[in-house]
Amino acid sequence: MFERPQNGERAILVFTQFGSNLNQEDIQEFRELATSAGVEVVGEINSARKRPDPNLLIGSGKAQEILAEINSNKADVVLVNHILSPVQERNLERLLKCQVLDRTGVILDIFAQRASSHEGRLQVELAQLKHLSTRLVRGWTHLERQKGGIGLRGPGETQLETDRRLIGVRIKQLKRKLAKVRNSRTQSRKSRRKAEIPTVSLVGYTNAGKSTLFNRLTESSVYVADQLFATLDPTLRRVELSPGNPMILADTVGFIRQLPHDLVEAFHSTLEETREASLLLHVVDVSHMDAQDCISQVNKVLEEIEAQDVPQIMVFNKIDLTPNISPRVDYNEDGSVQRVWLSAQDGRGIEFLLECLNQHFSQQFVHTFLRVPASVAGKLRARLFEFGNILKETIDKHGDIILEISLQRKYLGIIENQKEIERIDAKEMNL
Repeated sequence: MFERPQNGERAILVFTQFGSNLNQEDIQEFRELATSAGVEVVGEINSARKRPDPNLLIGSGKAQEILAEINSNKADVVLVNHILSPVQERNLERLLKCQVLDRTGVILDIFAQRASSHEGRLQVELAQLKHLSTRLVRGWTHLERQKGGIGLRGPGETQLETDRRLIGVRIKQLKRKLAKVRNSRTQSRKSRRKAEIPTVSLVGYTNAGKSTLFNRLTESSVYVADQLFATLDPTLRRVELSPGNPMILADTVGFIRQLPHDLVEAFHSTLEETREASLLLHVVDVSHMDAQDCISQVNKVLEEIEAQDVPQIMVFNKIDLTPNISPRVDYNEDGSVQRVWLSAQDGRGIEFLLECLNQHFSQQFVHTFLRVPASVAGKLRARLFEFGNILKETIDKHGDIILEISLQRKYLGIIENQKEIERIDAKEMNL
């Protein structure tokens, strides 16, 4: 969707900060984004202002400095570590006479290169089109002409309006296609629930080592690289924690600071694997200079996709890069697992994580009995039968339905909160 320069990809990076000093972590992260996009960085410009310039973001003097840098290094593209408005992007391109991409544009470009599955390509195209639809203000001459000719005289329709209408049509098509993919994923999750197989989703800041950990746990060969967004398309594998105790492990796209909202929205069908998971393994790079901020950024995205209430186990990875840290497990006051320290690269501590997962899921299912009045049993029975949670069903002398079930604790708690439904003891009913 974004045209890549045909005569090379020499880039000038522009770092902007308003009202405070430049954050070195943000600078380094944007450098890594540029590298992941495949450009050759030939120059960098720092800009600090009290407030953004409405026309150019950075002001005319700094823009002239960038132009000189472009001419000096024969650069083809300018990458700005900030969100540009359509007007700012257009004005910068007119002044600099080269392509200008903001932070969102760079991330979209990386995603476009990495998407390999049908679903991934649909999601990236949707995000790109939504981004492009706000930028149909460029000063290109073909967008200012009106159609004419026989039968089309008069006001007609400008090329700009035509482009906007066609983009709108394509966005609707992509949403319909992604809805079908979402339905397919929903059916797959229902099948897993029916078989009582929990899903564990790996989440974390990009480049935290999720794919390396995924390969270590599943003995797979998912693509791994020391770059941002090396993994884009989700991958699911079955893992046998112990005989009769399987789980599905899902490797998902990494998160990042200021993740564009359009990307989060477009990748909702993929991120649903995270929201619907039984457990999240929040992978953290302990060697990162600002690991705590990375944790906060991931939690923000989890809130945005409504996955903040899914149980988490923190996995502090890359202890091989940090001296004086050995594999271990930290527990909360109630005895539940809080953190697991390990190295996915060399395998130290993996056995601790597997044991924690095994214990977690062996304690998740409850075998119990429910007394449900016949008048309210219909919907609940249908739901439990759909997912295979009912082991046996009888009717007591009062006409109430007695359900023998095996169900995860979190769902049992929801059922128990409903009026007229009572959890009973098998001995009490002589069952």
